[in-house]
Amino acid sequence: MGILNVTPDSFAERGALLDPPRAADAALAMEAAGADIIDVGGESTRPGAAAVSEDEEASRVIPVVRELVKTLRVPVSVDTTKASIARAALAEGAAMINDVSGLLNDPALAGVAADGHAPLVLMHMRGRPSTMYEHAHYEHLTGEIAAELRQSVDVALAAGLPREQLIVDPGVGFAKRAADSYGVFARIHELAAALDLPILVGPSRKSFMREALGDRPAPERDWGTAAAVTAAVLAGAHIVRVHAVAEMAQVVSVAEQIRSAWTG
Repeated sequence: MGILNVTPDSFAERGALLDPPRAADAALAMEAAGADIIDVGGESTRPGAAAVSEDEEASRVIPVVRELVKTLRVPVSVDTTKASIARAALAEGAAMINDVSGLLNDPALAGVAADGHAPLVLMHMRGRPSTMYEHAHYEHLTGEIAAELRQSVDVALAAGLPREQLIVDPGVGFAKRAADSYGVFARIHELAAALDLPILVGPSRKSFMREALGDRPAPERDWGTAAAVTAAVLAGAHIVRVHAVAEMAQVVSVAEQIRSAWTG
């Protein structure tokens, strides 16, 4: 899953792709490099980020989705926590919704996905990006993440979304200290077994890597991302969400061969 940020304040990229033709060019490059899904986001979820209004998010996301579906062969996903944005994006041809709030922000989003027959990613988070580290306290990391994701799954199922259209994301870096994020990678197989759903992992360029890499800027964390992506694939993740698609496509290909040798 290639990340296409259409925000002016992305934590991980130098410069935003707010212009639809420029965003389409970037998406086409990711597709050519091996992306299977392009995930478009119009609201920053970096730690401390302020919320964006529906009108502002729509003005960023919807024109880009409209442009992408004209040119891409791979599905377009929309990274949003708002039902209204999800509905508008699906109407423009988006095929998938990625909700980093796990339906906590707007439970009506589940019904939108059900009505649109769209797969829905449910990510684990506590609070909002501006407050999430206040909630980063765990007694039993895997058990608490799994239990809270089950609550999100139950909301989606109650809205009529078939279980086979659900994907879960343990939320690396969201309401988790660095040690918690590393713990997630060590226990992806446990989460997969506990939830019995496909797992998406999004480690790309995140700040939990500072503990290992030092205080280098986000765009310089791709080697660390490669290690995290390898760990995720070997542990059984089904989708990895990344910025550097060309490089991480190679990482995934090799990691998949190792995983096949283990399980074959």
